[in-house]
Amino acid sequence: MTPERRRAIWAIYVWCRRTDELVDGPNASHMSALALDRWESRLEDAFAGRPYDMLDAALAHTVAAFPVDIQPFRDMIQGMRLDLTKPRYGTFDELYLYCYYVAGTVGLMTVPVMGISPDSTAATETVYRGALALGLANQLTNILRDVGEDARRGRIYLPLDELEMAGLSEDDIFSGRVTDRWRGFMRGQITRARAFFRQAEEGAAELNQESRWPVWASLLLYRQILDEIEANDYNNFTKRAYVPKAKKIVALPKAYYRSLMLPSSQRHFSSLT
Repeated sequence: MTPERRRAIWAIYVWCRRTDELVDGPNASHMSALALDRWESRLEDAFAGRPYDMLDAALAHTVAAFPVDIQPFRDMIQGMRLDLTKPRYGTFDELYLYCYYVAGTVGLMTVPVMGISPDSTAATETVYRGALALGLANQLTNILRDVGEDARRGRIYLPLDELEMAGLSEDDIFSGRVTDRWRGFMRGQITRARAFFRQAEEGAAELNQESRWPVWASLLLYRQILDEIEANDYNNFTKRAYVPKAKKIVALPKAYYRSLMLPSSQRHFSSLT
């Protein structure tokens, strides 16, 4: 990316990381809804050009330089509130909303920084839908990778109604048994995550060229975690799926090649003319 865009992405990432640490960091057990309210007030001050510290100042500079909207940031804080109060999700619609709050928002935060290619003929909504889909796909992948880790913390980020339809219960999650029912359930969840990755490709192809490579790298690398879950025979209770360094290295030139291609909307337009 250009240096200015790179600094802006760093500033957004740092804010997201600090927000996540409020509920998942070393002091998470002392976190309260009031503290998150204060954090949201501090966010509004940063957007108004009144930063509290140097890291807030970086965010304030970013929102002054790019047309970044505050609502996705507020929504991410709402996701942190859910982590304090909601350890179960009855349906995928509930889980989808949570995934939007904690990850889909990142796509909406960063598109104004990355920019849309001047060659793109796609609707702006297509790019934002793709960015949202990448955040959702990444979060669903995180959830599927971390089932065992979350269970040990008393949390289940899986649709309970779909577990029931698969003949599974919360006890099956906490006992960590890999059965044929579990494998069947996981296949369905992985298929859904991959569908979001495919939707994300449509938006990634429309970004400014200098922004495409890191987005394609993120997409291709994170999607490989799903392959590793399958390679582990769906044992995400005691085995943590990770992409070996060699596979990561191989993925980078593939991502670079994809970043050099014309936006898909422009390729379609050229084929028509």
